[in-house]
Amino acid sequence: MRVLIVGGGGREHVLAWAISQSPLLTKLFVAPGNPGTAAIAENVAIGTLDVPALVAFARAEAIDLVVPGPEAPLVAGLADALAHVGLRCCGPNAAAASLEGSKAFAKAICDSAGIPTARWERFEDEALALDFVKRRGAPIVVKADGLAAGKGVVVARTAEEATAAVRAMLGARTFGEAGASIVIEECLSGEEVSLFALCDGTRAVLLGAAQDHKRVGDGDTGPNTGGMGAVSPPARFEEAAQHAAMDAFIRPALAAMSARGTPFTGILFAGLMLTSDGARLIEYNVRLGDPEAQVILPRLQTDLLAALLAAANGDLRDTTLGWRETTCVAVVLAAPGYPGPVTAGAALTGLLEAAALPHVAVFHAGTDIREGQVVAAGGRVLSICGTGPDMAHARAAAYAGVDAIGFPGAVVRRDIGLRAMGEAA
Repeated sequence: MRVLIVGGGGREHVLAWAISQSPLLTKLFVAPGNPGTAAIAENVAIGTLDVPALVAFARAEAIDLVVPGPEAPLVAGLADALAHVGLRCCGPNAAAASLEGSKAFAKAICDSAGIPTARWERFEDEALALDFVKRRGAPIVVKADGLAAGKGVVVARTAEEATAAVRAMLGARTFGEAGASIVIEECLSGEEVSLFALCDGTRAVLLGAAQDHKRVGDGDTGPNTGGMGAVSPPARFEEAAQHAAMDAFIRPALAAMSARGTPFTGILFAGLMLTSDGARLIEYNVRLGDPEAQVILPRLQTDLLAALLAAANGDLRDTTLGWRETTCVAVVLAAPGYPGPVTAGAALTGLLEAAALPHVAVFHAGTDIREGQVVAAGGRVLSICGTGPDMAHARAAAYAGVDAIGFPGAVVRRDIGLRAMGEAA
């Protein structure tokens, strides 16, 4: 098979790494890719949102399967455009991608399908939204309805924070059209976990579960980020609970989407809060998470490409996924200043030495090549993944990899996985 992966981050590097091991593969392309993917695939200089160019390339290269990494090209209609010219894509069309593209749409699906989630309201009028916050109080969550590059969610601990978030989104239009309408919902408390399923439109199989570490600082302090690390499997969310969550959050959503005439194909990601009253949906994403992908895919025993193809063909009946009896820990190295404005251009050393360590893999995210040297070129720059028979061994491997890399001023958490072991940061 000739395969095109769309994207250029850490998620796409681990996708390329996993797919490159398939006996079905004859040629692998990544658009635009990064220095890490260049070692195992052919990078193509096409942006993730340049749908016409991606489709033209896929046609010209007789691509058998397109695997989108990020959500934006799916919301922009990449799968629709590929289908129009008879090409397969393991991802939802634009209508189905609304599960991530619109928070209000996802909430409406939950309500129609009886999926447990936080109580919510949608607003376009700033005054009405502010009155709602005044009446409900805090803590409360304010979300931009559309895609906001992972930055459109404010967990407001005070009414003043919520008021500021409403005014920023609806008044100042901080997130542009993504914040032209907002969702305000109750604040859930508990352990947050990520559940992933591979879907063929009507059926779903469990792809795995992970726990992300979103805040920038040790002990879950500081602002939220795109993710500073992840572990799989997550503590306190055993495989039986994962299968129960498939029945509560994935299969009802698939049935509701199919009933609307917008069946969902691809990877469906349910962000869940394990509350004292049971699991509740926080959000749906229509793709693998990052850095969750870096800890889920190394545990997968099954041929990933064969499974993605079965989903794209609409037939997962004979697909079963198996996992290695290992634990994975991924630690993100971010650029100085992250998650605010970052300083790019720092030279990265020790990458080969880190990757040569036992049970360590180095996945590139925001990197570039300048004058023959790998340099930091984004916010989250690298994900260092360690595997082991348990959390302690996986953590030790991951941090050995981190310590082998020279990255001046890197932002890194030193407590990834400690909470899962029952230890304080």
